[in-house]
Amino acid sequence: MVHLLPLPGSPRFGGSMGEVVATAAEDARALVDAGFPALMVENFGDVPFYADAVPAETIAAMTVAVGEVVGTGVPVGVNVLRNDALAALGIAAVTGARFIRVNVLTGIMYTDQGPIVGKAAEVQRARAALSPDIEVWADVMVKHSTPPSGADPGRAAADTVERGLADAVIVSGSGTGEFIAIDDARAVKEAVPAGTRLVAGSGVNVDNLDRALGVVDTMIVGSSIKSDGRPESRPHPLRAKAFIEAAKERGLL
Repeated sequence: MVHLLPLPGSPRFGGSMGEVVATAAEDARALVDAGFPALMVENFGDVPFYADAVPAETIAAMTVAVGEVVGTGVPVGVNVLRNDALAALGIAAVTGARFIRVNVLTGIMYTDQGPIVGKAAEVQRARAALSPDIEVWADVMVKHSTPPSGADPGRAAADTVERGLADAVIVSGSGTGEFIAIDDARAVKEAVPAGTRLVAGSGVNVDNLDRALGVVDTMIVGSSIKSDGRPESRPHPLRAKAFIEAAKERGLL
């Protein structure tokens, strides 16, 4: 994860877009040098988040930052928090990013931004028009949210792939840095078509890596490779290297 500093227009913006871009580029290079084969960029510093459409200045700022990260040469993903998948698609299309993360692609989730309703119809039509090769990675019962009463992870996952046309599904813990619910992850894996990429979206670290193996195919790593285990901090070279070494020992890379 490349967590961007607060962007122009957000309450905590530090006043320098140059610093935002330079920090993103430095963090990306540090992670690539450590051995990470792909990166994902998100506007993590922009709390509180918009539920849906972000303002123009956020899209403009993220386009510049993502363009710098794409320059590292590894595949790059885009997540425009909280759930602006159309903006993420636009950014990916013009920068050459390879995939986007969508927190709610289908169904509804109750969040601290209010109810968020998936817009798979709009997202998939926009992808077809802009760049059909961009992959859509979609969360199932995304972190920092509550599903509707009676919602089932397996059914939600199947709908996300079969009716929302997601290329990959993401399972996460209850919040940032929280490890995935293994039983839910297994239910999701069983429910989606064979060959669908299952991604751990939070909480994976060196100590629990073995628990995720055999359940998920891909892991998004953020908090555990930061200098103090906090997502808003900078990547720590030794933590990042330790994770990559552990992944290599298990044949993941």
